[in-house]
Amino acid sequence: MNRGHRELLGPGRLVLNVANRPGPPALRFETTGDGRLLLRQGERPVLLGRTVGRHCCRDLHLHRLDGYRSPLPPLRSADMRSNVNWPHQYARWLEEADGAPLLDGRWELALRTEFPPYVWTEEFVKVWPGGRLELYCGGGWNGVLPLRRLSPPDAGRVKAYRKHAREGTLAPVLLWSVAFLDGCVILDGHDRAMAALAEGRTPECVLLHRVSDEGVWRRVAERATRAHENRLRQSAARPDDPGHARQRAAMEQGHAELIASLPYGMPPTDFWPLPGGARAWDDLADRAMLQFPRD
Repeated sequence: MNRGHRELLGPGRLVLNVANRPGPPALRFETTGDGRLLLRQGERPVLLGRTVGRHCCRDLHLHRLDGYRSPLPPLRSADMRSNVNWPHQYARWLEEADGAPLLDGRWELALRTEFPPYVWTEEFVKVWPGGRLELYCGGGWNGVLPLRRLSPPDAGRVKAYRKHAREGTLAPVLLWSVAFLDGCVILDGHDRAMAALAEGRTPECVLLHRVSDEGVWRRVAERATRAHENRLRQSAARPDDPGHARQRAAMEQGHAELIASLPYGMPPTDFWPLPGGARAWDDLADRAMLQFPRD
């Protein structure tokens, strides 16, 4: 595909404007609308899920299937020891990839080196192929979900990557931040993640996520600005008091921070209709359970 326009936000962060990919993307979530969902890469199902519970506090019971393929090309040791800008490199590769979640719109890629301690410990889904994610009210899940079976720490590729981890030359893991999970799935770098963890390090990552299209965030900004101006007029109509100036300054700062954040807010996850509906999902689930009867 043609190179998309990039919004440069610093050495480790950019926004890629994707065009001519109207969707559905190659890697996409599909749903039947009744709690059943599926993650598909091309024509291949790679994850089955079903939400259980009411209101906003639900559990997602999931089952992953073999066959997921990274959208990035294999990394060479020489590449990792170079001075490559990984967010930009991953953006270029994703533009050319067939198995990625990109579709028309704005996508942010940002280098992230620090995480809350639970993200890569208790909320890192190490079991295969099943799992259960607790989608808590107001906080989501906040973990990392592999899309293929994890290699042991003594596997050949992991051992080679562990040397890079010790040298500080290990390429970052590519994570896709999914809004409805409030967590991430690994798009590329399963073995690199295991290598970093085996060396007692938190994996460095590049986070990919959809951000609001310009027309959407500008409409939100206009409504927020009108409401802010109305609050300022109401405040000005009150008698002056010693705290008036501080209140106005706080209001101005809060509004400025809101407007600055709007272009990079994450919209809801795109779901596509699952062909065949609930019956097709049930058939896939039945076959998966025959393969893994204790899952």
